[in-house]
Amino acid sequence: MKTPFITSIIEKVAEEIGAVVVVEPEYRYVGYIKFKNGNRTFFRNYRFNINYHASAEIIKDKDYTKFFLKEFGYKTTEGKTFFTEQFCQAINSNRNIEVGFDYAQELGFPVIVKPLNLTHGILVTKVYTKEEYYKVAQKILQNNYALIIERFYSGNDYRILVLDDEIVVAYQRIPLLIKGDGKSTVLELMQQKQENFITNDRGKIIKFEDERIQTNLQRLNFNFNTILPKDKIVYLLDNANLSSGGEAIDLTESIHPDFKKLAINVTKDMGMRLAGVDIITNDITSPMVDYTIIEVNGSPGLDHYASLGEAQHKRVENLYLKVLKALENQ
Repeated sequence: MKTPFITSIIEKVAEEIGAVVVVEPEYRYVGYIKFKNGNRTFFRNYRFNINYHASAEIIKDKDYTKFFLKEFGYKTTEGKTFFTEQFCQAINSNRNIEVGFDYAQELGFPVIVKPLNLTHGILVTKVYTKEEYYKVAQKILQNNYALIIERFYSGNDYRILVLDDEIVVAYQRIPLLIKGDGKSTVLELMQQKQENFITNDRGKIIKFEDERIQTNLQRLNFNFNTILPKDKIVYLLDNANLSSGGEAIDLTESIHPDFKKLAINVTKDMGMRLAGVDIITNDITSPMVDYTIIEVNGSPGLDHYASLGEAQHKRVENLYLKVLKALENQ
């Protein structure tokens, strides 16, 4: 079995500081690091013992995170959480799927509907109509007890990754897209994109059966057999997560000090040392005029970012070298 990206990085940087890594042999996602001073720390994929436990647990819940961010005076998304009927009964609440639709109307379509505590952009959908809302909401609540309905914010999507007082990585995230060449069908362009992902070690990212892709194509009166005009760009998904096929523009060297300060302060105020701060704004390379925090990620993955090139891969290695050094003396 191929060693997962993060495990291979840990093994490489651990060797640089004389640490020993012991990895569970079958899947190689879980292991521990034994340092020269005798200290030992576990890891599980991108999760390390560098963040404080309570803070890391809170960060997993998008609604709790949003509450505390607002308490600390940050601008975050306007939205509310709604639940399955069973959970509503358990907590004596009326915030079910029907009340959720009323709230979506109050915000004004389109709105963002997403699971409360899933990652990687799974099931995150921009919905425009009542029919789309119920279809998405019901699908989310099949396997999750809660969903969030949020106002849609226009602007560019950025991730800023913080370790203590340092901005380690900053990049713009662009949703999964295809670009027409005047001769290939939508399906062929998607297949070409998937092959590029595989070639660049990003894996089989595109889920061709994803209903969100079908809906976005239908909204444009396109289907898999449509031949896209040359240079026509079609966004297949609304969320910009790299793990679901998004693309990245590296801005680590050009992020403005205003946004550096914002991301570092958010990370500290949420009781974290390592975090990815996701924001919507016009341009993080210019002075900050306005922004909206989407969420904070306590175990940000960087394998897709590292695939951008040698400089990005080196930044990721340097980040985890610093993480291990911090853990060695913790």
